[in-house]
Amino acid sequence: MTDTSNPTGRVASASEPAGRVASASERIETSAPGLDTGAARPTRPASAFTSLDALEAEAIHIIREVVAEFERPVLLFSGGKDSVVVLHLATKAFWPGRVPFPVLHVDTGHNFPEVLAFRDETVARLGIRLEVASVQDYLDDGRLQERADGTRNPLQTQPLLDAIAAGKHDAVFGGARRDEDKARAKERIISLRDEFGQWDPRNQRPELWSLYNGRHTVGQHVRAFPISNWTELDVWSYIEREQIPLPPLYFAHERDVYERDGMWLAVSDVSRPRAGEQVERRTVRYRTVGDLSCTGAVLSDAASLSEIVTEVAASSLTERGATRADDRLSEAAMEDRKKDGYF
Repeated sequence: MTDTSNPTGRVASASEPAGRVASASERIETSAPGLDTGAARPTRPASAFTSLDALEAEAIHIIREVVAEFERPVLLFSGGKDSVVVLHLATKAFWPGRVPFPVLHVDTGHNFPEVLAFRDETVARLGIRLEVASVQDYLDDGRLQERADGTRNPLQTQPLLDAIAAGKHDAVFGGARRDEDKARAKERIISLRDEFGQWDPRNQRPELWSLYNGRHTVGQHVRAFPISNWTELDVWSYIEREQIPLPPLYFAHERDVYERDGMWLAVSDVSRPRAGEQVERRTVRYRTVGDLSCTGAVLSDAASLSEIVTEVAASSLTERGATRADDRLSEAAMEDRKKDGYF
């Protein structure tokens, strides 16, 4: 098992103050390739070890455990903030080497252009292989059909499972967190999927003392969630601390939007206002990134990381509950999709 008390494995030098406990972030040199960590952080006394340091160390431990135990892991990477944070943690976990696994994006064909551009720039900068499973390909050859509501998020399941099988991936990293949704709150950090890629919430393995059971048979795989114990506020606080680059739509900007079911949807080729829905020019930002047709913006003037942290701290709604129409289809919408193999 990996020693989580020293996630980077670096031995403290004699010049470091006695009794000092450095966080995982501090033990990573700021010249690490692909890391935008800014200037070197000042040394801190042991009493300054924070909850973010503990969460970071736990996540790095999980990532290293999965890579050590499984043969062909992959990271589900959409360019959204949570997958960006997991990729950042993986880059730290294996520096000065490169991330030893590819990233996989299930492209609905209705993604935000800013997010796709950020995705491509990120993998190029880090020198990571990108695998793309295209929902549009499945629609074109008849394996899937468009939904009546035009939403493609629920159509991602089959392309995802096929991509996992084609890549022979036995472990799939994701950025899901327990605070996002009731169904995700039920899931373990290492969560088994059967031969059909399905999840049984009634049959899960205990995870005691940070011991993770990755046992699986041929055809099965696990989903691994290194930031499962993080909250949305933790994620934003960590992004602010690490100065992690993000797609620009996470910050306040002007956009043509219209209101539907209490959400502000962007005007685009795949999301058009219905009769009676008025298009307005508003200052908005996105709390989560998904399919253009079902992901809503929030009215916000938060244009910096510190302003976003303050805004999120004051929010009483989860990001998915406030901005994802596909999660409002039913009380168990997310759980039903996860049982079928959705991430």
